[in-house]
Amino acid sequence: MSDPAQFIVQVSIWALPILLAIILHEVMHGVVAYRLGDDTAKRAGRLTLNPLPHIDPIGTVILPVFLLFMNLPVFGYARPVPVDFSALRNGRTGMMMVAAVGPLTNLVLAVASAIGMHALAPYAAGEWGTMVALPLIFMLRASVVINIVLAVFNLFPLLPLDGGRVIAGLLPLQAARSYARLEPYGFLILIFLLYTGTVGAVIGPIVNAIAGVLL
Repeated sequence: MSDPAQFIVQVSIWALPILLAIILHEVMHGVVAYRLGDDTAKRAGRLTLNPLPHIDPIGTVILPVFLLFMNLPVFGYARPVPVDFSALRNGRTGMMMVAAVGPLTNLVLAVASAIGMHALAPYAAGEWGTMVALPLIFMLRASVVINIVLAVFNLFPLLPLDGGRVIAGLLPLQAARSYARLEPYGFLILIFLLYTGTVGAVIGPIVNAIAGVLL
């Protein structure tokens, strides 16, 4: 991105939607875990919308800014909320509920943002369109995009992503234990799959289909 002014505009549009998307994703993991008997996140002070406890310097700041600067799809992550899965009621069902609520939260945010964006569209040409309606529309559109990407990406069936936890909960116990042994290597596998374009090939059509409905 060669124009510094345009870069600043893009940061102002994307910053708040990214923060809300990744922080609410993590907070809801902790909230559901707390409701199911695990107070680890609460004791760690992570059941808060204050962004400071959730910020990961790389995932929340450096990575999104770099992607924006390079005109690439924006992505980010917060510090994972700690969850003691052994303390959850309902065993593996509880684990699946905790895992699934993160992507579900992002999908709800995407739908809510799309509704707000379309509701504001008639006001874009009005008296306050340039000053108020258009900036809000751009931010809501960014919120739709980032929340769809986060929801679909996190449902990729690989531990330690949320989709991997759901799969582990659905598998027979012995198969789940074998599957769980891959978790220490999950991020290395993910990096390889991202590099080879496998992840994009899997989630891209799903992201585009959902975005086509909401945008």
